Amino acid sequence: MPKHAYLSASSSHRWIECPPSAKLCAQIVDNGSTYAQQGTDAHTLCEYKVQKALGKPINDPTENLTYFDTEMDTCADQYCAYVCEQIEEAKQYCADPLILIEEKLDFSKWVPEGFGTGDCVIIADDVLHIIDFKYGLGVLVEAERNPQMMCYALGAIDQYEYLYDIRTIRLSIFQPRRDNVSIFEISKEDLFEWAEKALKPAATLAYNGEGEFSAGVHCQFCKVKATCRKRAEYNLELAKYDFEMPAMLEEVEIAAILTRIDDLVAWANDIKDFALQQALSGTEYEGFKVVEGKSNRRYTDDAVVASTVEAAGYDPYEKKLLGITAMTSLLGKKKFEELLSAYITKPQGKPTLVPASDKRPALNTAKDDFKEN
Repeated sequence: MPKHAYLSASSSHRWIECPPSAKLCAQIVDNGSTYAQQGTDAHTLCEYKVQKALGKPINDPTENLTYFDTEMDTCADQYCAYVCEQIEEAKQYCADPLILIEEKLDFSKWVPEGFGTGDCVIIADDVLHIIDFKYGLGVLVEAERNPQMMCYALGAIDQYEYLYDIRTIRLSIFQPRRDNVSIFEISKEDLFEWAEKALKPAATLAYNGEGEFSAGVHCQFCKVKATCRKRAEYNLELAKYDFEMPAMLEEVEIAAILTRIDDLVAWANDIKDFALQQALSGTEYEGFKVVEGKSNRRYTDDAVVASTVEAAGYDPYEKKLLGITAMTSLLGKKKFEELLSAYITKPQGKPTLVPASDKRPALNTAKDDFKEN
């Protein structure tokens, strides 16, 4: 069976933890998704805005973007501004930094046939700065020991270390729809140690379809997550608790369930989605059938409805104050702050139980209040 270059940097968080998943995923046809296309469009717009800001000749791609809208335009502007800020910062200690936009980076020295595209690469003397734009809204992406960005850094060092004595690697995630700018620094020595001890061995196993299957948070974007037996075993371990009422469980048991409950819910939903698609294709599951789901009424033509209601002497429209994001786009960030900053408040979020590793500070509980008294 011929080998293919399926060890992408973007999926490295998965195949490093679960090497044999790479070969299975490579056998699944990727039909793309709305979210993937939105991300592609946003990256294209970001590249255009940055290149234009740098004075490079480039055509405006806006009219060819499927999902272009005001939010995407605003996010691309914010990314461009951030990149320009980082370039200016680099010029403070390097007169002529190397700036690369959408640069192909080859890290095949550590990962067979491994390559990827760096959104922005800035090399200023001994500092290598990799900036990655994330348009996704669902998952908060952290730069700390991010394997995708560390792979990019390896590729950049391998390609340009003959020109620069790179010693420090700075990794930045810019995720505007989550108000997330995450930065992590690592020395070249530590990066190379990770590459040799963790990345390279896992990549070799993954490329050959070897190694042990492993389930965990890295399963989220795996193409075979719905039918993976290891993931099923991982989640079905919770069955030993028999799902009794919480009052009948010990605290240690509840803690064990909480640790896995999000994965369990996600796995169950993946199974349901997969089974539905299979059933629509003709697969029969004993005791189940496909029916038409609930739907809501809607207008066939908004413009005709509006004109008809207006002709009858009524106002068909409701007037609504623009939301904060839309208002910021209308006024511009500076004008928005000038006019409305005094009228903006952020209510306290609803209490949420999360793992202790979460970076948010803990709220005071009834137990803490009792201690203070």
